[in-house]
Amino acid sequence: MADQTERRIEAATGRVLVADIGGTNTRVALAEGGRLVPGSVRRYRNAQFGGLEAVLGRFLEETGAARPAAACLAMAGPVHEGRGRLTNLAWTLDTEVLAAATGAETVDLLNDLQAQGHAIGHLSQEAMQVVLPGPPPRLDAPQLVVGIGTGFNAAPVYNTPRGRLVPASEAGHATLPVRTEQDLELARWITARHGFCSIEDALSGRGLPWIHDFLCERDGVPGGADSAGVLKRAAEGEGDEAARARAAVASFVRLAGGVCGDLALTLLPFGGVFLVGGMARAMAPHMGLGFAEAFRDKGRFGPFMERFAVTLVRDDDAALIGSAVHLDALLAARARS
Repeated sequence: MADQTERRIEAATGRVLVADIGGTNTRVALAEGGRLVPGSVRRYRNAQFGGLEAVLGRFLEETGAARPAAACLAMAGPVHEGRGRLTNLAWTLDTEVLAAATGAETVDLLNDLQAQGHAIGHLSQEAMQVVLPGPPPRLDAPQLVVGIGTGFNAAPVYNTPRGRLVPASEAGHATLPVRTEQDLELARWITARHGFCSIEDALSGRGLPWIHDFLCERDGVPGGADSAGVLKRAAEGEGDEAARARAAVASFVRLAGGVCGDLALTLLPFGGVFLVGGMARAMAPHMGLGFAEAFRDKGRFGPFMERFAVTLVRDDDAALIGSAVHLDALLAARARS
């Protein structure tokens, strides 16, 4: 009986397909035994495809991969009962449709921050950069993953006797907190143009340009730069233009520190706070512009905030790795049942 169970587990945890679907790009890879197959990661621009099924079909065609035993897909949007719609892209994902497209017998759909949460503890030390030092993380304590990229989200991570639990969240669509008069003016400016000012409206790929446009309009000069343009002006520009760009970057960093601090107080992640996403990585050189001060600016709980270490995840494959780890555990558990 034991040998039969082991054979079932081995068959169930064979080569699988994993994907990380963002608002701009989709990354696809093969995995085996909870690890990515070396050299299998491919990246696709979403604008060149009509839907995820076409992306996965292209991947299987280009790689010549056989029908995967299973698939785990991490998407930037809410997931409910095997269906989800990307927040910043008009794609709807359905596990039954994706099973037919890939030929996989098992398809699991996660929010991308859930996948990032499953990756914690399975990434190399070289991929981790300390943003705020703190006590050594307690492995049995909750952890917090905060994603700042095309959008914004956060997810708690719980390590339980039955395995890792990463509940889904849509934290980025909560109201942006304000602390200063400028924060209030920014929130009113965004609300006047877009109807509501969420955390994601300020802390995301579009958030930095919007902060910059707000400052430009306040000073009576043209805006219109994208995130890369704002960062370039901040690093290389001169005069008032560069000063405004640096002010936008500093505002972004300070708002990010305050929101991350609020989330830390809500969840008490003594296992550490982990920043992920393209915008988080782009802002890494600028974290000294007030992230720590805003993170710990919590009145009489300021000293308490020093208990939470903050680490930046630099591995662009983290969501793929987390999907592989999660799917491996899921298939093994099913095989044992």
